[in-house]
Amino acid sequence: MLAAIVNVKHLVEVAGYPLLFLLVMSESSGVPVPGETALITAAVLASRGKLQIELVIGLAAAAAIVGDNIGYLIGRKGGRWLLERPGFMHQQRLRVLEVGEPFFERHGPKAVFFGRFLLGLRVWASWLAGATRMPWRSFLLWNAFGGISWAIVIGLVAYYLGHSAGNAIETFGLYGLAAVLVAIISAFVMHRRHRRRVREGGAATADRRPHEPREPGE
Repeated sequence: MLAAIVNVKHLVEVAGYPLLFLLVMSESSGVPVPGETALITAAVLASRGKLQIELVIGLAAAAAIVGDNIGYLIGRKGGRWLLERPGFMHQQRLRVLEVGEPFFERHGPKAVFFGRFLLGLRVWASWLAGATRMPWRSFLLWNAFGGISWAIVIGLVAYYLGHSAGNAIETFGLYGLAAVLVAIISAFVMHRRHRRRVREGGAATADRRPHEPREPGE
């Protein structure tokens, strides 16, 4: 990924909103650039007061919708030919077509919505929707839902939890982060239950002890 070559976090800090919009739009239209990394970085910067989280989320959502519609048009006009032609990332593009096309034909709207949260589908979903001739109105509706939901969820998670959450999302994806959070919450709940049982067991033991006889005069 481009994020491994270019310091995207530094660029977003310097260029701010315009670069955020450009990267998210480009990734959504089918260009493999780190759009989600840009959103995470912008949200973390917003938590430090350097950007406004409302603008970050709004611009990311708008960029996702615009980029997806550009990708849809590309896929509709010549997506299959572009994905199948030899050249850069040829095997990866063939794999995307092999796996994604039947998935889109079966699931359609769900693929557009949930594809926004998955790295591979986030880049190629719009092309696949166009290449499989998904109706544009249905695509636009679910694309808008997905883009807005993605921008809000990723933006707020990174805003409130900071770099640690952002790194988890980049490494494991949103579902991986959710699994980690569920595991942490489960461990906390089990720990609280264990402590409560220990306290209740101690109280029951104390109640079962024989009362010591009182001394005369007490």
